[in-house]
Amino acid sequence: MTRKFLIVAAAIILLATIAGGASKHFRRTKTTAGVPLYTITDNIENDYSEAMKAVSENYAGDIDYEKATQSVIQGMLSTLDPHSTYFSYSEFRKLKEDQDSQFYGIGVTINQHRDGVYVQSTVKDTPAARAGLRYGDRIVEIDGKDARSWDSQQVSKNVRGARGEAVKLKIERAGSEAPVYMTIVRDAVALPTIRNAYMVRPGVGYIGLTGGFQRTSDTELRESLTKLKGQGMRQLVLDLRGNPGGLLEQAIEVSSEFLPRGQVIVSVKGRTEYSEPVVYKSKGTDPEDVPLVVLINRNTASASEIVAGAIQDQGRGLIVGETSFGKGLVQRIFPLPFNTGLTLTTARYYTPYGRSLQRDYSSGSFYDYYVRHDPDETASPQPNASPGSALSQASPPQHLPTGPAVKTAAGRVFYGGGGITPDIESKLPPGSIVRNHIFEEAFYFTRELAAGIVPGLESYKVDKVQYDRSARPTDYQITDRVLEAFRNFVKADASAGLTQAQIDADLDYVKLRLREQIITAAFNADDGARILLDNDPQVMTAIEALPKAKSLAEMVRNAGSQG
Repeated sequence: MTRKFLIVAAAIILLATIAGGASKHFRRTKTTAGVPLYTITDNIENDYSEAMKAVSENYAGDIDYEKATQSVIQGMLSTLDPHSTYFSYSEFRKLKEDQDSQFYGIGVTINQHRDGVYVQSTVKDTPAARAGLRYGDRIVEIDGKDARSWDSQQVSKNVRGARGEAVKLKIERAGSEAPVYMTIVRDAVALPTIRNAYMVRPGVGYIGLTGGFQRTSDTELRESLTKLKGQGMRQLVLDLRGNPGGLLEQAIEVSSEFLPRGQVIVSVKGRTEYSEPVVYKSKGTDPEDVPLVVLINRNTASASEIVAGAIQDQGRGLIVGETSFGKGLVQRIFPLPFNTGLTLTTARYYTPYGRSLQRDYSSGSFYDYYVRHDPDETASPQPNASPGSALSQASPPQHLPTGPAVKTAAGRVFYGGGGITPDIESKLPPGSIVRNHIFEEAFYFTRELAAGIVPGLESYKVDKVQYDRSARPTDYQITDRVLEAFRNFVKADASAGLTQAQIDADLDYVKLRLREQIITAAFNADDGARILLDNDPQVMTAIEALPKAKSLAEMVRNAGSQG
């Protein structure tokens, strides 16, 4: 038997596994034409077998049978809905790594700039940190392969790998004429879902749960709450912007941290395991009762919408930001032969008072549906993205609720069918080409500043990343001397696309970006993000809304809510 024949046979078996499983469950189901489903699946198997035979025997070029089979399966799933998806071996492995809140790699945050991919920061106690990778290092080769034209996703894919395996990097470093070569052994890297938890104002805590809902999310949340209460937290802003969702049970656990025991969080209705609606209620025995505002945006989806919807329906807090993505479809993971798998929609989510979260996808293409959400999970926030947002620069279309009006706690009325609509709308100012250029120049300038090669500013050199403490207001201030050096740097950079007049017109933003970058270099990416968060207009709106959130919760508590 030839290798090609084995691959074809495996492909047919793979499809038969899917089709056979469906036919067993729905054997008594009829199609609209009155044809039994098992007959259709048998015909599909035969058609696929004959098609592959014809291709194998007659096609003039080389055939990638694995890729062809994957395309067939994904084509089948794409006729169903936007969230039923096939995963290749590497994609399925990454899915499981994300759910476990860790992966095997080197522990580096990267960002793509105009001439390549650069290190933004390293994670404490990871192979990258121990090897000495630093802010501003340009990755030019990985395992002997030229990476200068790669994007962030390609670099990320190639530095990840099996635990214990080495990856060889060639680095261009500011201040070093010769390239730097490193051999780094991959290891487990934590992938926390909460990257920032700190006192954003006296008495006001901020928790950025922006990295999905994975197995450690609730544990991380409880640890963050305990830490902030020890620092005097009396009010809380919970940031779910850009959170793409994840595990249902973690959404239940997170919601239970704020809702009294027995209150409804979400209900699930479907065809098989959820043919009888399943209602999930809060498990909280001693929930947090601090005033609460939840931040959302257009890339807040799925499990994060469950949390926001439960908080809103039950009147536990206020929702601030922009209408969420609108993903209310439940996916079940089906492992397949050869370590691949698929996610298949099996049910729908509904808020405590019965709102459907799912946005309509019946008209338009899946591209239009997804244009808002395709971030590179290893990259740092882009110049015009909020610190908690997904990284897509696309401006998604507005979507309006299509469901019926639903009266929730305290008689408030909301609508389903279009995600979670905020109680208080707050939008970020639109981005601009000029600010993109400012961001780029701030990075390239700080790369030299942190390397200690900017004349007269050698004191800004970063010799060692300070992982064990946070930046103070007095650290690495952006003085007039720093600004003058930045102006001179921009003048000398033929690729800058930035004029002195543009710098003067947006000087506060220049200072903000310069300090964010140098704090990132000296401390870590999370500390750099705090510089942006402290100046984030949506966060400011959330803080201002806390008194109203307190009044609402008290009113609902006195009136009673749905259990």
